[in-house]
Amino acid sequence: MFSFLVKRLFQALIVMFVISLVAFAIQDNLGDPLRELVGQSVSDAERQALRDELGLNDPFITKYQRFITGAVQGDLGTSYFYKRPALDVILDKLVATLELVFGASVIIIVCSIPLGVYSAIHPKKWLTKVIMAGSSIGISIPVFLTAILLMYVFSIELGWLPSYGRGETSDLLGWQSGYFTIDGLKHLVLPCISLASIMLPLFIRLVRSEMLEVLSSEYIKFARAKGLPTNKIHYQHALKNTLLPVLTVGGVQLGLMVAYTILTETVFQWPGTGFLFLEAVNRVDTPLITAYVIFVGLIFVVTNTVIDLLYGIINPTVNLTGKGA
Repeated sequence: MFSFLVKRLFQALIVMFVISLVAFAIQDNLGDPLRELVGQSVSDAERQALRDELGLNDPFITKYQRFITGAVQGDLGTSYFYKRPALDVILDKLVATLELVFGASVIIIVCSIPLGVYSAIHPKKWLTKVIMAGSSIGISIPVFLTAILLMYVFSIELGWLPSYGRGETSDLLGWQSGYFTIDGLKHLVLPCISLASIMLPLFIRLVRSEMLEVLSSEYIKFARAKGLPTNKIHYQHALKNTLLPVLTVGGVQLGLMVAYTILTETVFQWPGTGFLFLEAVNRVDTPLITAYVIFVGLIFVVTNTVIDLLYGIINPTVNLTGKGA
C-alpha cells in the first residue's frame, strides 16, 4: 500500500505539472486582459507600462517559472477583477458548487443502483423496458435543455420552485449552506436534478450491464446450485462485485460533475465556480482561469487516487502494486 501511494503521488505530480503547463500556455490565446482593466482613454504608453508592471511582456519561461514558484507555496496568482488571490476566490464559490454536486450525487446513487439492479434481475419486465428507454432518451438530451425545461415547467408554469439564485443560506459549524433552510432547499431542487441528468442514465445502464455480467458468472451459478436464497445471491454476492467498476467510473464522473456545473450554474445563475469561470473568461481574467483549470485537475487526480484505494478496500484481491503474487 505504501509503495502504491508513493507511485501514485509521483504520477499525480507529473499530471499536475502537465495540467499547469497547458493551462498557463493558453493564457496568451484568451485575449488581452488590459481590455477589461483600463478604459479607452488610456494611452499606449500607459498600457505598456501596466503590461510591464503585471509581467505580461515577460518571456513565457520567465512567467511560467514565476507561476510555479508561487504555486508551490499555494499562490496561483491574483485575480485582475477581484484584486484577491485567485485560489481564495475559487474557494469562496466552491461551497455553492459542492452543494450541487452533493445533491446530484445523492440523486444518482439513490436512483441508479435500484433501477439498474432491477432491470438486470428482471430483463423482460415492462418496467425494465421503460427504464432503458428513459435512460436512452436521457443520454441524448443536453443538460442545458433539461435545465430550461425544468425551469419552464416547475418555475414558470406551475410556480412551485424558484428559477434562479442560491436562496437563503444558514450557518452550521462554519458551513454556510442552503441545505439548512427551506428556501435554500427549494433553490437546490432544480439545479441538482439538472446536473444529475447528465450522469444518471449512464449509471443506470452501467449498473445493469455489470450486474448482468456478474449474474452470468460461474460463482453465481455455484451459489444457486448450493441453494442459497435468491435475494442473498443478488444483493450480497452479485451487487458487491457489480459496484467495483461502478465505483471507478463514479470517481471519474464526480470530478467531471464539478466541471459540468458550468452549464447548470449558468442557466440557474448559481453563484458557484462554474459561473465564476465563465465570468473570468468574459473578463479575460487569466490568473483566475488558470487557477480554475488547475483546481479542477487537482480534483480529478485526488479523486482517482482515493477511488483506487477504495477499490483495494472493497475487494482485497485487487493488486494495487501491479506486482505478481
